[in-house]
Amino acid sequence: MATFDPFTEVQNFANQVLSTRNGLEQMPMDLFRRGSNYYLAADLPGIDPTSVDVDVDGQLLTIRAQRRLPSAEKDTKWIVRERRNHSFVRQLNLGQGIDTENITAAYDNGVLTVTIPVSPKSQPRKIQVATGQNQDSVVLENGQQEQKTESSEDSES
Repeated sequence: MATFDPFTEVQNFANQVLSTRNGLEQMPMDLFRRGSNYYLAADLPGIDPTSVDVDVDGQLLTIRAQRRLPSAEKDTKWIVRERRNHSFVRQLNLGQGIDTENITAAYDNGVLTVTIPVSPKSQPRKIQVATGQNQDSVVLENGQQEQKTESSEDSES
């Protein structure tokens, strides 16, 4: 015997209304950084992988997916029908320092994983600190080292 709980029904209705925007549903996701990559994991249960679309336009990453349920036969009498055809969309501004050319995506067991690499130029790097005699050398634009002399310092002033 099923019981009717009005508070649960109101909460379910509120969740449906608040989760839908312009007929599109947002997908829950996690975003984290490990090493030199960001990882985005988005839940897309019941989605046909061929309907998943991941695009990058400049610094804007867009994920779209569509859930299409099988159509019911004419003699079908629904008792409960909570699942619907849905379009899901999520957009993220990637900001600067992302290697947009090497973003990859994989879909497995209802989870879309997008790997977003950090640009090598934006990754932390160690700066060599000169000591002793190395302080007297200057690195030129062509990569060669030149020793500073008293006369070269005087001519610059």
